[in-house]
Amino acid sequence: MVTYPQDWKEKSFNNFMKIKRGASPRPIESYLTSSTDGVNWIKIGDAPRYGKYIVSTKEKITLQGAAHSVSVFPGDFILSNSMSFGRPYILSIDGCIHDGWLRLYDFQTEADDEFLYYLLSSSYVQRQYEAFAAGSGVQNLNKEVVKKVSVFLPSLPEQEEIARTLSQFDAYIDDLSDLIEKKKSIRDGALEDLISGRTRLDGFHDDWVKVSFNQVIVPKARIGWQGLKKHEYLRSGYSYLISGTDFKDGTITLNNISYVSKERYDMDVNIQVTENDVLVTKDGTIGKVAMVPALSKPATLNSGVFVFRTEPQLAPAFLYRVLISSVFKEFIDILSAGSTIKHLYQKDLKNFKFEMPKDIKEQRAISAVLTAMDKEIESLEAEREKMIQIREGAMDDLLTGRVRLTV
Repeated sequence: MVTYPQDWKEKSFNNFMKIKRGASPRPIESYLTSSTDGVNWIKIGDAPRYGKYIVSTKEKITLQGAAHSVSVFPGDFILSNSMSFGRPYILSIDGCIHDGWLRLYDFQTEADDEFLYYLLSSSYVQRQYEAFAAGSGVQNLNKEVVKKVSVFLPSLPEQEEIARTLSQFDAYIDDLSDLIEKKKSIRDGALEDLISGRTRLDGFHDDWVKVSFNQVIVPKARIGWQGLKKHEYLRSGYSYLISGTDFKDGTITLNNISYVSKERYDMDVNIQVTENDVLVTKDGTIGKVAMVPALSKPATLNSGVFVFRTEPQLAPAFLYRVLISSVFKEFIDILSAGSTIKHLYQKDLKNFKFEMPKDIKEQRAISAVLTAMDKEIESLEAEREKMIQIREGAMDDLLTGRVRLTV
């Protein structure tokens, strides 16, 4: 149990701020406008992934629509009450909010806005949201839940000093996020240029050839009679069972993966997969691509996933890059257009064509350049995650008074 400093005051949110739920004019489509006189219509998509401020909106509503909503102003807080449960944002703009938001305002006599942001983001406050919401039988955040939350407040000068310290972490995290997005943009541009042959690497001059899918790729998948029954999906077992839901960021995540027995694994050698095999989803969200990483045990495929085996003239790593480029994405978009059934058939794949270097060394060199870019981005993302964890620890110390700052 945390013991707070004696000079910090315990207050419930209801005692030092006002809380109001948003509202939406209905039907909202009737009130959207592209007029410059429109009122900012603030939605969860306008909120930054890592930042604390909402600075613009993609949509506006009419003045008539605003009259049926809830107005918000710069300096107000808004909390999401369903998506990103309880995530706080500070407004840099005025506008209106729908009933998926709560407005928090008129707190300035007791709380510094930057300090309040960190307090609202803290695990201590988040745990209270969850406890009060569970006790009320609701699955989202409402005014009655939020107003019950109790916190300890230091003096305003100490709040400001705490906020300044934590903001230094955020500034570094924001800079890393900007750099990561810049590096991703450069990588994505390089992918398109290198895969199309618009940019050639030094030392390679051989021709490129246009090939069709069936010339260089053999797809394999679990066939119908091999379908698994519910009891055959294991929590642990001889072999990983890779499904489309295990695809993440171009690789396979093992966080929620299922397993199958050795008997099931041995049933079909064609769908036994190993490191650097290229996988593509054929059901649901079709065309998702992953390359199999190094695994600690055997792996096989669930229904809904292809493995693309390459002929000797095509490097699997180059194929992977083709499949995550716009070349394959556009092919999938054309197949999916106007279709309510999301399934990628083997007969459709024969129509997929792409260009590749004749020299397999050039294919591998292109893949290596892009892999190096990926590794740099992964390193920056790991640094950002580490800094987020350090900031969380600092928040815990500073917001409980375990560590005091000189004011």
